[in-house]
Amino acid sequence: MAKTRIDTVVFDLGGVLVQIARGWNDAHRLAGFDEDHPGLRSERLLEHSSHLANAHQRGEITPNEWATGVAEASEGAYSPKDATAILDAWTIEEYPGIAEVIDAIHDAGLATAALSNTNERHWELLGPATGDFTNYPNLERLGQLHASHILGEIKPDIEIYEAFSEAADLNGSRVLFFDDMKTNIEAARRYGWAARHIDYANDPPAQMMATLRHHRIIE
Repeated sequence: MAKTRIDTVVFDLGGVLVQIARGWNDAHRLAGFDEDHPGLRSERLLEHSSHLANAHQRGEITPNEWATGVAEASEGAYSPKDATAILDAWTIEEYPGIAEVIDAIHDAGLATAALSNTNERHWELLGPATGDFTNYPNLERLGQLHASHILGEIKPDIEIYEAFSEAADLNGSRVLFFDDMKTNIEAARRYGWAARHIDYANDPPAQMMATLRHHRIIE
């Protein structure tokens, strides 16, 4: 039996197209801070980190406000400058093989887009905010790039899928979505998209190519 035809492939960025730190401790390490740093033992920061991250990714606070909030929540263990260094260390590089995935989709005549939970600073580092895609060149090749801090909503809330579909003019389109968070995949399926969870540690490009074959987008 033929698979339902897909019109558009939508990617999350972190853990799908771009390698990122897997949590605060990992970003702390990538930024060059010591493993015995008191910030890693700050219970108050742990309590407030999720709220700060969500507000940051919704665009409710600026990167400077986020960094100040982290410094205050850590009770001085981190300075705002420290927090910014950790934020900047979060994005690493594109996964090898991403170009082939995007080429295969475009060669099949399908549109591409990105929908990412991210913040203003990371949007600058990745390239969409500045137009400088030197470090993440394949992101520039996607048809559209959309971010939570611009849409004002975050995954897995259903409102972001609605806002994205409106902004990307995808209402009525048949979408295949890749994301590294199972909750986001489940929400996308409830919204009516085909969706595949990506294991960030197990060759995401290979997983996506297998899914493209499953949907008969490529041979």
